[in-house]
Amino acid sequence: MFATLAVDSLDAIAFGPAPGGTVPPAAAPHDRWLRAVALGGQGRYAAARTELAVLRRSRAGAVLDSLVASTEASLLRQLGWHRLASAHDGRALAVLGDSQAPGARAARCDAVTGLAADALGCGRLDLGFRLLERCAELLGDASPDLWRQRIRLHWVTAEMSLASGDAVQGLVNARRALELADGSPSVRHQVKSELLVAAAVSAGPDPAAAVDPALRVLARCDEHDLVPLRWAASMLLCGVAPAPRFQEVRQRAEASVVAAGGRFRES
Repeated sequence: MFATLAVDSLDAIAFGPAPGGTVPPAAAPHDRWLRAVALGGQGRYAAARTELAVLRRSRAGAVLDSLVASTEASLLRQLGWHRLASAHDGRALAVLGDSQAPGARAARCDAVTGLAADALGCGRLDLGFRLLERCAELLGDASPDLWRQRIRLHWVTAEMSLASGDAVQGLVNARRALELADGSPSVRHQVKSELLVAAAVSAGPDPAAAVDPALRVLARCDEHDLVPLRWAASMLLCGVAPAPRFQEVRQRAEASVVAAGGRFRES
């Protein structure tokens, strides 16, 4: 179903089995975007934004322009800047217009799902659910090439369900995302999906049951140097099983993010 990726390739780091690999330089526009995604997954925010800035100036076409804007939004959203992210996701959708170019449907789904996640972060749940419905319509009977978009749809649906108090649907969608991710080449998507499963379990009748899956996530984050997900997993653990060791992990992860150019939005 999926092509085998060389472990030192940009594809393998951005969307494959080696998310913690050394990110090679890139010159071609699409490779620069993969490089930005790979750097962002490792929490190297300043370096990722530098690649995106180069791409914005290059005007490499509507599809890549959209992916660049969606990626910029994702970096902001990871740090809590949902309102700012929505402007980039809006641009990601607008720049596509009615394009039917190769990759346009995938980019359009990325933008709409991003807007739904932004709406969630701004407390606009009704809008978020409407956007998720739109993304589901865009995907339809999606081809295997859109595996990433389908996983993201279940991620945000799980998050929206949890935010609306529906832990059951949150867990259903988180588990579906994990099932899809486990059949994909992306370790990063697998790890985030398991983190969402842990978050959904923590919202159920036995929050302590989230500890084991969260610890598995933490171990995989350490293995693959996934700093943003390490921070998120440590935050979850601090909530369900407060302990000094989890506080230390959170503090180290936060320090790594800040040192690499990330700035958390204070709540």
